[in-house]
This record gives sequence, C-alpha cells and structure tokens, in this order.
Amino acid sequence: MKKRCSGILMPVSSLPGGYGIGSMGQAARDFVDFLVLAGQSVWQILPVGPTSYGDSPYQSCSAFAGNPYFIDLDQLAADGLLKPEDYAKENWGTNPNYCDYALLYQKRYKVLRKAYAAFLQQRPVPGYDTPYSDDWYRFTFLSDAWLPDYCLYMAIKEENKMCDWQTWPAPLRLRDPKALEEFRTGHADELGFWAFVQYEFAKQWQALKAYANSKGIKIMGDIPIYVAADSADAWAGRELFEMDSEGHPRRVAGCPPDYFAEDGQLWGNPLYDWAYHKRTNYAWWVRRVRHALSIYDILRIDHFRGFDTYWAIPAGDENARGGKWEQGPGMDLFRALRTALGDLPIVAEDLGEIFDSVRALLAESGFPGMKVLQFSLNGTDSLDLPHNYPAHCVAYPGTHDNNTLRGWLENETTPAQRKQAKAYFALTEQEGEITGLLRGVLASPAELAIVTMADWLEKGSEARMNTPGNPAGNWQWRVAAKDLPPALARKIHEMSARYFRAEPLPEAEPKKEKAPAPQPKAKAADAKEEKTTAPAKKAVKSAK
Repeated sequence: MKKRCSGILMPVSSLPGGYGIGSMGQAARDFVDFLVLAGQSVWQILPVGPTSYGDSPYQSCSAFAGNPYFIDLDQLAADGLLKPEDYAKENWGTNPNYCDYALLYQKRYKVLRKAYAAFLQQRPVPGYDTPYSDDWYRFTFLSDAWLPDYCLYMAIKEENKMCDWQTWPAPLRLRDPKALEEFRTGHADELGFWAFVQYEFAKQWQALKAYANSKGIKIMGDIPIYVAADSADAWAGRELFEMDSEGHPRRVAGCPPDYFAEDGQLWGNPLYDWAYHKRTNYAWWVRRVRHALSIYDILRIDHFRGFDTYWAIPAGDENARGGKWEQGPGMDLFRALRTALGDLPIVAEDLGEIFDSVRALLAESGFPGMKVLQFSLNGTDSLDLPHNYPAHCVAYPGTHDNNTLRGWLENETTPAQRKQAKAYFALTEQEGEITGLLRGVLASPAELAIVTMADWLEKGSEARMNTPGNPAGNWQWRVAAKDLPPALARKIHEMSARYFRAEPLPEAEPKKEKAPAPQPKAKAADAKEEKTTAPAKKAVKSAK
C-alpha cells in the first residue's frame, strides 16, 4: 500500500440478490465492476467462515471453512446441479434489505443437498476405480489438514441436533478413535455432503477472486484472533488451547471493564496455549495464515492487541471482572510466520485502549494500524483526527462495529461534538454533512482509506452491521441493486481522484459545433444585377 488508494467495505452477505443473502454470483461481479467505475483499489469484506448462533462471522465454527450461504445458486444451476424451480420460488424472506438467518438455515441446506445429489450422479466415470475429477482431488488434497475434521464435526453436530460439541456423548466428544471410525463408516454420505459444500464454496470463491484481481481490485479479508468455543478447531485441536482433559476451557477471552462496559466483555472464546504453539514453531498459525492468504490479497487481523497482552477470564465467571492481563507471543509469532510465508500483507486492528507495548509491537511488525474518524471528536487535538493520521495506516469513517456516519451524527454525538465536526471538517448544507466527513477521511495522509458502502449511501442506523454487546439484530443489512447506480460510482471516483487515490476520470470530449450549412449559389440574374448596380454607386460618389 505504498501508493495512495481507497476502497469500500462491503460484506458478501450485504450484496444484492434474490435468495436471502449476498452470494458469490453475478451480483458480486457487478459490485467489482462498480468498484472499478468508482476508481477503487480494494474491496474489504468481513470473515467468510460459516456462521453459527448469533450469526456473527467472528464466531465461526471453523477457521478454515467457507460459508455455505455464500454459494451462488444460479451458478449451481448453470453447472447442472440444480434446476431454477429448486430454489427460485422459495420464500427467502419478506425484506430484501435484510438477511433472515433463521429462514436461511431452514431452506438453504435443503437446496444444497439437492445439488449434492446431482453432483453424485455426475461424478462417476465408467471404467475407473475412483470417479472424482481432478479439481475435486486437488481440493481435497490441499484441504486435508482441516477438511476431514470439519466434515466429521458438522456431521456429528447434525446427528446431535446441532448442540455444542461439549454436550456430545463422551466417546465422540473426546475423539475416541474407535467411536470416530464407526461414525465415519455409518455416515459416509453425510461427510461427503459437507466436503461437497466446501468444494463448491472454494471453486466459486476462487473464480470471484480471479475476476476481481483481473479488474485490478484487491480483496481485503478478515480473520478474528480467536476461534469459537463451539468449533471444529476447538474440538479437533484441544492441544492448541487452554483446555482440561474433558475438553473444557480453563480460561476464556474477553475485555476488561471500561467506560463502555462496567463489567467488561465476556466473549467466551477458548484461549490459546501459547507455550504449545511456541514448541511447535506456530505450525497451526502458519497453516491458518497461509490459508487466509490463499483466499485474500490483504489480511486484516481482528484484536491485534491480543498478540501482545490479552485478558484471561476464569471459565465459568459471569462477567469479565475477574480476568487478568497475560503476555501474548509478540514478535515471536510474526517472525515464524515471515520465515514460513515471506512478506505478510497484514492490517492490524489496533483500536480501543492500547498499551505502549502494543504500539511497540505494531511498530516492530511493520503492519499498518487503523484510524477511525468516529473516535476523534473529544475537543482536543486527537490522534484520531485525520490531519494526525500517519501515512502507514488504514483510515475509516467507521468500521462494521460502528454506527453509520448518519446514525452516529443523529444518535451518538453531543452538541459539542457536532459543533467541532462542523468547524473541523468545514461542513456545509450545500455539500452535505456526510460528504464533508468522507472528504476529511479521503484527504488524510493515510495510504489507504476504506469507506463502508452504507456511508457512501448515507444510510442511517438501519444499515448498521453490528452493535458490540448486543446479541441480536446484527449482520443483517443488505443493499439493493438500484442503490448502486453509475452516477454514485462517478461521485466516489471524483472524490477519490481529488485526493489522489484514483486516476482522474477522463474528461468528456467537447461537443463539436455543427458546420454552417452551405449557402445556395446566386442565380445568374442576381449576378447580372450586382454588376450593373456597382458602377452606379461609384458614379454617385464621384459626382459629390
């Protein structure tokens, strides 16, 4: 990110489309084209892993798997795995601007199972012992480090009514080899279904990424630092975490009490056994980051400060008050990652209350941090005001965890803050408050500026993606296709180019004036008359 540029934050789930949630189909390619027309260089998305209870992409049941909801049904139909009548007439929700996750869970997997049945019919090749195509083989081979455990986890979970793995029968919960082998033998078709889903996700995602890259658009992905307690990673890799012999976490993740939460935040994620990771030269983290960089061009890591110091809360506590700070792996981890993977195109989420040691780790890592305009209006020369942004950072008006700019101005700012915003950003009614605030972010020294799509659309709080601490009503907003016209793309391009984040729009060619119509030739009689009258005028002049 040495060159100034800009991008748009738009979750895949928020893309337009007719089947309940955004997908990796034509609407995603249309959005890539919109980004190109808007002069953008980066498409930032949220984590693309499968969502679980609460629908949060930051609480996924796998650190490696893709979200089955994002598989485009029209593409499956084009591949001969579905018929339009299998899905087009289904009720995918009454409001096209919001995801109904409960409805998706009820209906999406039924449709995907129809596609899997067709896949099984297509797969056999007469005369061959193994009927799988080369790309299927390639996918399963490259995914062998995580795919078998994920498929087994999902199949057992479904067998147990989707309950948390810690409630499973002991032989399965504790991964007794005999019990697992018996389950595999009796549920081969179910294991195949979950592998098929990931195969289709990977195939469609790589095609979409290739399309974006061919248009000059880089995809910035996102991974949370922690994995969910109820995940294939925690079940299959208990040695990675602070867990007892029964698989129960000893301590869990969260944040200490602060101004915003007097009891702190109790996230409940199992904490890493960093001593184990160090002994194994961070092999699991190498696999995780290698996988992430195979699907993203730029990787944002959520809660970067946890690599320096993290808040450890005794398991079973009702809130985060009883936690304490512990030392994370620091640069030791990132040196191991660089040794294994080379250059790391990582963006560090370094928001919130940050110790000096976190700042030192960020500086030593060389990763760009983040700056958010909504944190700036405190009446002082805040480091979060755009003129103070370092060049080596990513600037945002707000993130997925913030309100939209309009919602923030209307509902979360004081009269004093609005007064400061008006003065600092020189806001005018003619330009518009939102446009003026976005101008401030784009004009900042930050090499990369990212604006949420909802802010370009000047949406209110109804388009907010997430309210931290609120367990319901998040991750639902979607954009309508009609809200992404070429005129908006040109506006974004013009503003980005004004602050040297995009090439200027080509000037419209001036309209050529029409040549005057040729005059008809004079008639012979007129010409004769002109000859006879001219001398007469001359004679009159000489007589004077």
